Amino acid sequence: MSTRKTKRGTRDLLALQSSGATSRVLNLGLVAARHARDPEYVEQPFFRNPTLNGAILVKHRIRADERYVFDSAPTTATKLILPFTSTDLTLGARSMFVGQRGWRDMLRDLCDDQAGIIRDAKLLAVIERLPSLDPFLLREQLKRHGFKVGRCYFAISPGDHDRMQAFVSEEISKLIELAFGGRGAATDTTRVVQILLSTQVDERLEPLRATLGLEGEAYREGVFSWKGFLYYKWVLRDLWPQLVLVLNELRAAQVKGANAEPDLVRYIDGARRRLETAIQLHRREVVETLKVYDDAFRDLTVNGKPAAFREFLVKAPSMFMMLGERIGAISHIASFWRYRFPKGCQEPVPVADLADILQDFEASLGVGLDAPAPELIARRSG
Repeated sequence: MSTRKTKRGTRDLLALQSSGATSRVLNLGLVAARHARDPEYVEQPFFRNPTLNGAILVKHRIRADERYVFDSAPTTATKLILPFTSTDLTLGARSMFVGQRGWRDMLRDLCDDQAGIIRDAKLLAVIERLPSLDPFLLREQLKRHGFKVGRCYFAISPGDHDRMQAFVSEEISKLIELAFGGRGAATDTTRVVQILLSTQVDERLEPLRATLGLEGEAYREGVFSWKGFLYYKWVLRDLWPQLVLVLNELRAAQVKGANAEPDLVRYIDGARRRLETAIQLHRREVVETLKVYDDAFRDLTVNGKPAAFREFLVKAPSMFMMLGERIGAISHIASFWRYRFPKGCQEPVPVADLADILQDFEASLGVGLDAPAPELIARRSG
């Protein structure tokens, strides 16, 4: 358990306070400020424990100096941040990782009372199994495990939901025709898509299960991860163009106060290059992973050979985790940069602020960990 008191820690908290729900961050305090009078907020809280229901959840890439708190060495973990007060984040916060040694005992110590703590610990364990906090996947994961949470906690507009449904309908129409053999109402693509996107793998998908020859948990986990692949394919259509704009703006960003901080300027110059290289690498890995799915799906629907798609579903859960981590990291960069610098904003950025932002981006991508900026910024902030 840690307490954040440095200037940098305060800046991090203030940034999280403003970012709301993204693929990397779920700010329950901000949800409370916006929806406190919403009946669903009261009747179906995210956490039953009042202290936890004001927390900030972050999908955090584990740094070298944080690995000692885990028995294993995860790449990412769910970080739980509890501000001392939601109205003044300059006072700092306490934090812990889900999955670190003794985390359930630490969770009890963090809360003012024990209301709902057993249920909430189970919910955190379910969230930990997700690669990101994308609202579509988070909502489905919670429903899939029996947690009823109000819609106000998930930033999904009706328009986005409809576009997602339309994308999936187009993507799987050939598979539905193959699996159901053109039999009457079962071939209604819209209905089958709704079943596929529901939280349960029910008997109406039995022809699909039979086509693929999978049983039990392997089938359920494979279909859930397949949904994740479809969701990420949909996300990427909008994400790549946004990312190109962000990279262009990042290259062109002007620094204010550069003369006073030459070391930070050198870090910024190096970080810009490292980030561009890392983002392109992440993009290539994402494209290659999605190609595994596309090739297997084509072999099934065009060539009528289910073996490759069956193998894909077996391997999908582990590939889905990697895919989610990669896309979550670059999606966070695109969304946070646009939040911090609205389109068309060309104001020079204070050198320390830009260094902070780039350090966060590098940490989310797992690069630049040996660069001097963390030590320099910590020394300035202490």
